Amino acid sequence: MNETLRAAAWMLGAILSFTTMAVAGRAVSLDLDTFEIMMYRSLIGIVLVVAVAGAAGTLREVRARKLGLHGMRNLCHFAGQNLWFYAIAVIPLAQVFALEFTSPLWVMLLSVVILGERLTLNRVLAAAAGFVGILIVTRPSIATIEAGQIAAALAAVGFAGSAVFTRRLTRTETITSILFWLTVMQAAFGVICAGFDGDIAMPAAASWPWVVLIACAGLVAHFCLTTALRFAPATVVMPLDFARLPVIAIVGMAVYGEVLDPFVGLGALVIFGANYANIVVESRRSARARAVSNT
Repeated sequence: MNETLRAAAWMLGAILSFTTMAVAGRAVSLDLDTFEIMMYRSLIGIVLVVAVAGAAGTLREVRARKLGLHGMRNLCHFAGQNLWFYAIAVIPLAQVFALEFTSPLWVMLLSVVILGERLTLNRVLAAAAGFVGILIVTRPSIATIEAGQIAAALAAVGFAGSAVFTRRLTRTETITSILFWLTVMQAAFGVICAGFDGDIAMPAAASWPWVVLIACAGLVAHFCLTTALRFAPATVVMPLDFARLPVIAIVGMAVYGEVLDPFVGLGALVIFGANYANIVVESRRSARARAVSNT
């Protein structure tokens, strides 16, 4: 099996996992609030990470270093994930996924501030095109803008912040250490936020399988996506990731009777095009830089 086919196989796993998490999240949204979902997901995640790392012999890689950076990374992710869980409960799933695709554009902009990367013309143009895509998806007005749309758009910003801080952490920290602190810190955030009103709900018996599914699907999705990027460049992986949109649109229509808005598809294509064009330009620039350095 060549590298592209391997990447496609892993991306299929990521697409199925993200879709499963969306369906499971909507299933428990009437039983638990988003903070409680995140708390239980993270507590289960701790068990999974410790068990897998222990079996793989990588648990010793967990270090109490860069805790401030871990905290910033997990605060961004916790906020983004809570907003995402809220959005999937109140607006069509395809719309949530379309707005989530703006995350790479926010990564590009936040990298300038947090990582000190240069803001190039193609990045500015990509960000502008992505913003046009957001307007097409949401078509905002006082009469039509919904809280779920705002939540989905802000979730993408939170995920972008998490990605940028993760990029900094990977310079010195292992994946096991990052995942360990991700689950531990987000469990703590979940307990604090869910218990703020003095009432933490226990999942109903029928909800427990969905909660466990959310925890497993979230970890599997990100593992599959990361693994796919090991086998193929982003220029190959990203179009495969975009297949999440038609898949979730079909699920939304089949399971929830959601009608696919053609503007959501059009806006998502604009957002994808902006992301993909930027990746192609950046890949070519990196290739030229490597060629110069090797001469």
